[in-house]
Amino acid sequence: MPRATGDLAARLIAELTERGLRVAVAESLTGGLVVAELTSVPGASVVVSGGVVAYDTAVKRSVLGVDAELLEAEGAVHPEVARQMADRVRAALAIDGRAAELGIATTGVAGPADQDGRPPGTVFVGIAFDGEVEAIELALRGSRAEIRAATVQGAIDAALARLEESSPRRAE
Repeated sequence: MPRATGDLAARLIAELTERGLRVAVAESLTGGLVVAELTSVPGASVVVSGGVVAYDTAVKRSVLGVDAELLEAEGAVHPEVARQMADRVRAALAIDGRAAELGIATTGVAGPADQDGRPPGTVFVGIAFDGEVEAIELALRGSRAEIRAATVQGAIDAALARLEESSPRRAE
């Protein structure tokens, strides 16, 4: 991983720790790389609930509860799939009944072939936080490994940006 991704992960973990928030991750094309990057940061266990690798489309439906009709109509590489993955992984990985406040999801095509009619490099990152769920489209180029690495960086960067634009949580 590029050093910049590690720096972003450390910043995200620090921000979550400072605010007393937890993160849960749902990954498709990244196959666990986002969670691996987050958990490479010392102290991550305080804020990382875990991750679901929903590589097979059926797992997106059965474990995460992504709408079956959406998956049938659009396939797995779609912004609404990313939004639903990010939103629903928070409850799927709840700890003692407490859903994670931040959900991150990745879905897309790393290549080498098209998937769901979309070319390699088409990626959607889902971010669920503070009552809002968004999808960010990444149009990436490069090898399969480069697309996956850029997706990890894009997902962590998007999550950090979303946290930084929100107001910090007040102490309870």
